[in-house]
Amino acid sequence: MPSLKSLAQQHIPVEKPPSLENPLLSTFFQHLFLCLAEPSVLCYKCKKFHLGLCYDTMSSCNLQYQQSCATENIYILTKKGSSIYYYSILSCMTNCEDVNFLGFEKRTELICCKHSNYCNLPEGS
Repeated sequence: MPSLKSLAQQHIPVEKPPSLENPLLSTFFQHLFLCLAEPSVLCYKCKKFHLGLCYDTMSSCNLQYQQSCATENIYILTKKGSSIYYYSILSCMTNCEDVNFLGFEKRTELICCKHSNYCNLPEGS
């Protein structure tokens, strides 16, 4: 039986590691690095939030890759054209962008953030 010393001295070919020049592997490792490097941000999650209260179950969500905390403020439009705040939807949203949607009966204001935990709580709550 060969000794450990003789086994250690033998040349055993080692398989070459995969190249990082492969775009798929490069993207995978970039995503893995971002997930490990960035601290997790928590956001509020509620389907109907109004005047500081959640009229559903208040929970939280962790931001994933390309997500932001989102606040969707829903406004009812009056006959005179002004808008009255109705309620908010709090969530984690992928590819979130600040935008206003205007319909015939309602206006939706989408506000995105990821600078701190629970940053999607509506102002004045």
